This record gives sequence, C-alpha cells and structure tokens, in this order.
Amino acid sequence: MSWQTHTVFNQPIPLNNSNLFLSDAALRESVNREGAGWDAGLLASIGQQLGTAESLELGRLANANPPELLRYDASGARLDDVRFHPAWHLLMQGLCTNRVHNLPWTEEARQGAFVARAARFVLHAQVEAGTLCPITMTFAATPLLKTALPAPFRDWLKPLLSDRYDPHLQPGAQKRGLLIGMGMTEKQGGSDVLSNTTRAEPLARRGPEEAYRLVGHKWFFSVPQSDAHLVLAQAKGGLSCFFVPRLLPDGQRNAVRLERLKEKLGNRSNASSEAEFFDATGWLVGEEGEGVRQILKMGGLTRFDCALGSHGLMRRALSVALYHAHQRQAFGKNLIEQPLMRQVLGRMALRLEGQTALLFRLAGAWEKRGDARETAYCRLFTPAAKYAVCKGGIPFVAEAMEALGGIGYCEENELPRLYREMPVNSIWEGSGNIMCLDVLRVLARHPGALEMLHAEFDEVKGQNRHFDRAWRQLQQQLRKPQEAAGRLLTGQLYALAAGAQVLRHLTPPIAEAWCQMALDVRGGNVLSEQVLSDVLLRATGGAG
Repeated sequence: MSWQTHTVFNQPIPLNNSNLFLSDAALRESVNREGAGWDAGLLASIGQQLGTAESLELGRLANANPPELLRYDASGARLDDVRFHPAWHLLMQGLCTNRVHNLPWTEEARQGAFVARAARFVLHAQVEAGTLCPITMTFAATPLLKTALPAPFRDWLKPLLSDRYDPHLQPGAQKRGLLIGMGMTEKQGGSDVLSNTTRAEPLARRGPEEAYRLVGHKWFFSVPQSDAHLVLAQAKGGLSCFFVPRLLPDGQRNAVRLERLKEKLGNRSNASSEAEFFDATGWLVGEEGEGVRQILKMGGLTRFDCALGSHGLMRRALSVALYHAHQRQAFGKNLIEQPLMRQVLGRMALRLEGQTALLFRLAGAWEKRGDARETAYCRLFTPAAKYAVCKGGIPFVAEAMEALGGIGYCEENELPRLYREMPVNSIWEGSGNIMCLDVLRVLARHPGALEMLHAEFDEVKGQNRHFDRAWRQLQQQLRKPQEAAGRLLTGQLYALAAGAQVLRHLTPPIAEAWCQMALDVRGGNVLSEQVLSDVLLRATGGAG
C-alpha cells in the first residue's frame, strides 16, 4: 500500500549559486565611485565563489561544529590549544588568500585598496561571520606593528603581510602567515579599560620594546589561537600596551593559560576565551601609559569592520527574503507581487541603498586619512555608523525572517544563524552607549569636526526638504549637546550622512523616498511603485 499523504509544492528552493557581488547594484556602484573599480573583476570572482552552495555549507559546518579547547595532552602536559572543524580552516584560507586581513598595508597596494578590502569583507560576511574576528583584529593591528614590532620579532613582518593562512603552532618567523589577537577586557571593567588590574613589571629595563612580566586575567581573550596578542596591562607609568606572543623567541610556550571558551549566543565558529597570565612575557609597545592611545589606533578600524560585518549580514538576509518572495505564492500571487510584502522588502532594500553609500564613502575617507576633512569624517562617522548599522541590523534580520514565515525560524534555514550573529557587532569594540559617547567627544574636542559637517551637508542643502529640516534641527542640538540625548543625536548624524550620499549619487525618486523614510519624523510614507520597482531591481543586481 502507498501511504503518501500529499505532494510537496510551493516551497522555494534555498538561495545558493548566486554571485554576491554582481547581484548587488549598490555595492558595485559604491566600489567604482570610491576608487576601487579596478578590483571589480576580482570582486565578481570572489562573489561567485562565495555564493556557491559549497561555500555556504562551509559557513554552516563551521558553526554547527564549534571549536574545542584542548587544555592538556594525553600525558597531562598543558596544551592550551584550540581545535577547529576543517570548514573553519577552509574559510580562513579564503579570507587570507583574498587579503581581507592586510590588503591596504601591503607594498603593492593600489589607491582604493581600503575600499576594495571593505567590499571583500562585506562579501565574506554573507557566508560566515566568526572567521572575520581574527581577520579584523589582524587587519587593525598590522599598521601599528609595521612600525612597532619589538626587536625580537622583526622577522614577523613578512608572514604578517603575506596572503597565506598558516594554523600551525610554530615560531612566527617560520610561518607562512600570522594572526594577531587582542586582550583588553577584564571582569571588573568591560569597556572601562582604565580599571584593568593586570600588572606588568619589567624583567630588566623599562621602556619601549623591553620585556615585561604580566600577571592577571582577561575576561574576553579574543581568538586564543593567534600567534600574538596585543594586551593592556598596568605598568608603573600607567595603562600600557604589550605584545604577547604565543611562543617565546626560544620556542617555548608563553605562560598564558586558557581557562575556558565562551558559550555565546552567536559567533559560534569563533573561539573567544577567558585567559590568565602566570608570569607571561610581553614586550612594551610604545611608552608606558600609552595603552589607550595605542588601542585607539586600532579601535577605529575594528569598529568600522563591525559596521561592515553587520551590513553584510543584512544584505544576505535581504537576498534570502527576496529570493523566497519571488518563488513563494500566497493568496493567488507570488509574495513579491503582494502590495504589503512589496512595501516591506522595498523599504529594506531602500535602507541598504543609503547604508551602502555611506559605508563606502567612509571607506574612501579611511583611504585619505592624510586629509584633515577626511580624518574628521572617519573620526566622527565610524562610531556613528557602528552604532546605527549594528543596532539596526537586529530587527532588520528579524524582518527578513518574518518574510519567510515559519521556515525562516527553523535551523535548516540560514536566517537564525544570521540573527544570532547580529548582536555581537553591536557589543564588541564598544556597545551603543560607548559609540554615542565617542561621537559626543569628537564633536567637543576634534578640530574641524563641525566645519566638516557643514561642508558635507551644506553641499546638498536645498535638494530635499526632509534633509534640510533634519539638518536645521541637528544644528540646534549641536550648539549644546546633551549626553542624555547622545543616542538621538548619533542616529540623526548617521541618517544625515547617509542622506547626503543618497542625494549626491542616487536618482531623484529614490533619494526623495530615502529621505522621507529616514528623515521625516512623521514617518509612515508609502513607497511609490516606481521606487519599489527600481530598488527591488537594484537589490537583485539590475541597474534600476
């Protein structure tokens, strides 16, 4: 007898074997506009490879099989190693091959390399986010280490700037590629690193590049398998930055003990640990008391990567929702033809238009940090973008999940993993309030910040009434910024910066719709069919 109860139909196939770069018109245009058009061919190749079912499966496997802490070997000797699934290593190999960890810092880097690297980062984020943690820390640490590697480690520079991934436990100079981690956060402090209690005493002399003995702990010791960490500790001269290698120059393991790996909501493929230093050896980077200044050199880069990573996750969530909506039928029509669903997906796509334009304008500013105006732009809009993009990404992915309905909530779909990934970028490298306080600090102390704002926003004034009204209101707040209103002010700054890019570069109907959606305090606008058609076409790779 046959017990078949029904025939399965009207179930969309999953999104795979797509080109993540060519299907994103806003990204293609931004890359070209900000000076990295020369990389479009390689980006298309990367986008094609990352969009395959095989690459997406690697992302799933790396998270379904999280890393394992190996504290001891079979004979009882201390190991403090981390074992990863093979999928992790394949993903890391791809990231390093594509130089997402160092492209702008290499000698052969072209103008626009920062923008090209940002695009590669966004593409990889759509496949797997945990592997981006070691990549972004290495990326942020490299420009500092190019000028500040302690003398015993000068021969690390070549593998640090290579395009190879080498997970073997060997002295750095013998490896083909290196990773750098960071150790800042302690139990009692969190973002308040000045309250750190880890102590550092010189083994002989005090001063830059000298060896110190470290005793203390780190509550979040990111990527413990890294070849070295930059660690904050209290020296006689104040909070200082130390280069703490995994292996000492004589090949012996440094006295860094891994107590456990964190059990996290998301980011499960990545190893985040708690560590203790039992007379570990670290070399002073810079002068004693300069720890915060050294960390700030890296903090802007890691914060920007947080925004890029969240943007990549949002872009993937929208792609999944759109692909589903083009196949799934309800009430006699495909979802993409249903007026309410069309508005939901169109507004999501419209939001990413402004977000993409701003993030790549910001990438272009990082490229030109020698220019005073661009430096001010980076300093102000990096924390503003991290705040707005990372925090807004959480409900964005939830909306995409809702577009799929019940199957979007089940683990066979990739959206639950994307949703779990979203909060980490909002928390790591400074949570929302820290970002807003940084914005207020820049406005109060950074020379030229207000002049830069006027130059950016006055240039497009008069093109849109919603933008003009929001700019006038913000100027009133800037006369005497209040800390209690820091989130509101930061959100307005971000929206105006994105609006300025939209007004400069997108068609008038799309620009008008974006400004009304993001800057009209009344809200509730319904997108016209022209705008819906344009933004939905662009979101699937069309020119609009």
